[in-house]
Amino acid sequence: MSTQLECKLDIPNIDNVCQGEEIFAIEKDGKREEIRVHEYDKIYNIPGLYEHLFYDKLKCQSPKVVCSLLEQQLNGKLSGNGGISVLDLGAGNGMVGEELKKIGAKEVIGIDIIKEAETATERDRPGIYEKYYTADLTNLDDDVERDLANSGLNCLTIVAALGFEDIPPEAFATGYNFVQPSGLIAFNIKESFVNEGDETGFSRLITKMLDSGVMDLKAKERYCHRYCLDGRPLYYYAMVGEKKTDITQDLLAEIGC
Repeated sequence: MSTQLECKLDIPNIDNVCQGEEIFAIEKDGKREEIRVHEYDKIYNIPGLYEHLFYDKLKCQSPKVVCSLLEQQLNGKLSGNGGISVLDLGAGNGMVGEELKKIGAKEVIGIDIIKEAETATERDRPGIYEKYYTADLTNLDDDVERDLANSGLNCLTIVAALGFEDIPPEAFATGYNFVQPSGLIAFNIKESFVNEGDETGFSRLITKMLDSGVMDLKAKERYCHRYCLDGRPLYYYAMVGEKKTDITQDLLAEIGC
């Protein structure tokens, strides 16, 4: 879905900047505002800005790449259950949900911690999600927890939301545990966060999940997630795993969470 951007986007010429620390500016009605690329609440409030910045200018590929890798792993695996029922964690303004519907998901439930994401989805992509929760997975209300537990979820997606404190390991674990055994887990993570020296917790979590048999990795693909504002390509891994068992509190404690 394309939305006309009703402001001027100003991307500065810079030589070197850390991912997530990038700053751009918008101009509208004679006013100029500087925004960091991870200030999603501000970005979602401006119709069309997220798509224009990340997809038109910075060439983000992650929703398509992750959902394509997921589609390759389905191969009718869950068709006997009537298709996939997906929890889209860190759903944002619905771009991943849109891709999930394209690959045949029968039901997609979105969840994000900021209200602006849900509002943007209702504005830009109404009907993509059967339900959309604004909620903190580390502190869920009882009614939301009950609804998710009873939703028959057999797939989880998390796209461009791991490793930058957007979704902590504990929230990932909660979302993961709502998925039925043998369900599929599709996510992406920055290349450096998979390395041994990663300090975000996700390298240790994913490694521990695979080593202990909590999840079986089915596919892994390195690709360019997007370009940084300084022009550098930012490489990520897209991964799809099959859930075997829940992530326990003991496992989280072992990695320091």
